[in-house]
Amino acid sequence: MTKLDELVTLLKNAPDEVFLQPHDVPDPDAIASCYALEHLLRVRGIETQIVYEHTIEKANSLKMLDLFGIDMRHSKDIVTLGKEDWAVLVDAQKTNSNITDLITDEVAVIDHHEYAGNHGYRFKDVRPDTGACSSIIASYYLENGVEVPGHVATALVYGIFMDTDNLTRGISEFDVEMFYRLYALTNISLINQLKGNQISLKNLKEYAQAFQDVEVYGQLAFLRLDNSNDSLLGSAGDLVITIAGVNVVVAYSIRENGIRFSIRSISRDIKANLLVRYILKDIGFGGGHGSMAGGFLPSENIPSDRGIDTFIRYRAISFINSPRKQSL
Repeated sequence: MTKLDELVTLLKNAPDEVFLQPHDVPDPDAIASCYALEHLLRVRGIETQIVYEHTIEKANSLKMLDLFGIDMRHSKDIVTLGKEDWAVLVDAQKTNSNITDLITDEVAVIDHHEYAGNHGYRFKDVRPDTGACSSIIASYYLENGVEVPGHVATALVYGIFMDTDNLTRGISEFDVEMFYRLYALTNISLINQLKGNQISLKNLKEYAQAFQDVEVYGQLAFLRLDNSNDSLLGSAGDLVITIAGVNVVVAYSIRENGIRFSIRSISRDIKANLLVRYILKDIGFGGGHGSMAGGFLPSENIPSDRGIDTFIRYRAISFINSPRKQSL
């Protein structure tokens, strides 16, 4: 029995509606994964609805919804959403800082981040060595002999492309195989349209302001943004990592309820997920991959004995200098 067979068998017993829920600020990989999974489950006789919380921020994410006609609805706009409904978490897991625990019963999870433990799932497909969740969904089509429509293939290819930073970050042989097996079915003109809509004019102005405050200490760079959205935080880190000599970026944004972190690393010796955990040890939570990770420090846990910028730099530099940084 394939993973798809297992999932379909489970969802056929749903007491009411079935929802697909990505993380709170859906990016192209999360959107493509939900979109492709929704189509695939429909082929297998399971009707679903994509629901998200918070907001869709990235210009290319919004463009995807428009180009592919993707129906994603905010939870407040679904009046039937209830505790008797089931949800499949896609590109996210319960207890992560980037997903809201909705009223639904989260019975299944499909993700490519570190496994956060079993929280009542009845189906689990978590592959932390995979660069994009879109690759996992693509494999469901291919290993079950299900035809991949051109629009679905295009969305999945773009999702893989974006989450692996043009097939250069956190990529596995599995991602490469899925990418090239779908590539022949892809509408390249749509890919080009999406690549031409990756940031908004507002983002560009925020970037310009943020980059004035970049600090570099050897291979380690710090970037502080005030109350920026999650998409800008990650994208800004992606740009800073291209600075000559910089191998690790700690980007963080001050919010009313705490501090959001986005870590990037192109160093084999410094894992982004271990670094963010070290920075937030005993005061926050975080995780991700060796090349990119995220975390959150609640406002009530912010140290009061020193400035937050000094604290973050102290912990990050301490981690970099630790001889045990591979296993911390």
